Amino acid sequence: MAGIDHAPPPFFKQGPAPLALLTLYIALSVAIFVVDLRMHSLDLVRQSISLLVDPLQRVAQTPGSLVDYAAYYLRGIQALEVENRELKHAKLTTAPDLQRLAQVEAENERLRKLLSVKEREKAQGQVAQILYTTRDPFSRRVIIDKGQQSGIVAGQPAIDEAGVVGQVTRIFPFSAEITLITDKNQAVPVQIIRSGQRSVIFGLGNGQLELRYMPNNADVQVGDVLVTSGLDSIYLPGFPVAKVINIERDNAYSFARIFCAPIAGVENFGELMVLTPREAIPPAPPEAKAKSDDDTGNGIRRKKQRAAKAK
Repeated sequence: MAGIDHAPPPFFKQGPAPLALLTLYIALSVAIFVVDLRMHSLDLVRQSISLLVDPLQRVAQTPGSLVDYAAYYLRGIQALEVENRELKHAKLTTAPDLQRLAQVEAENERLRKLLSVKEREKAQGQVAQILYTTRDPFSRRVIIDKGQQSGIVAGQPAIDEAGVVGQVTRIFPFSAEITLITDKNQAVPVQIIRSGQRSVIFGLGNGQLELRYMPNNADVQVGDVLVTSGLDSIYLPGFPVAKVINIERDNAYSFARIFCAPIAGVENFGELMVLTPREAIPPAPPEAKAKSDDDTGNGIRRKKQRAAKAK
């Protein structure tokens, strides 16, 4: 064992020494650097190499690009959701005035010759989110995320961007129950825009409504739009309620059967606006009434005095 030579065989001893190779490579690199710096002779080589390496670079950058794109995409979705929510709120906020435009136009057409018209009540309210529907399959009610803590009271009307949805019938500390106009126990006083006739519309419990107490010869046509008449002191006048879709006239009965479809999305989930209750007109104070009577009496006396002087 001691006689075995551990030196590498002569085959692996060919070529220059490593130190010489290192010196040669360093000198060659410095020369190429100086030549490229002075003459820019390696630009073509550099462009060729970058062209070949570019696909590899793109593959290597793909994971980071995907992460950045995913983050940008999620931020964009959040921004769109916020913007969409704000636009819905703005749409619901302006819905009360827009919905009564058709009724206002018809009213102005009839009252344009009058010198003065009583000022219309302003519609105000707060936006609420529909959480879920009640479990009773024979009723049409929804639960919203606003209750006593938000100032909701029983009797407040609810609308969406298209028309009347229902009325608050039950309140809880942090939620409230709204009975939809399609419920069989719900009734809304309405008026036909085209003819001005007033009546009451009732829910049928199946997603439709019926305009009752209209004679067979009543001027009602398919496609007529019904709006709130405001006679119940709950709904402001002029909100769209339903549209006539079918009329059944039978001479054996005194009243026609008029079926309507709700204009608002009463069966859809989403957001709605709970309107502020209408304010009752307070009676005139006794002092003002007495003053008015005195003014009236003084006016009558003056008229009598002027008549006596004329004689």
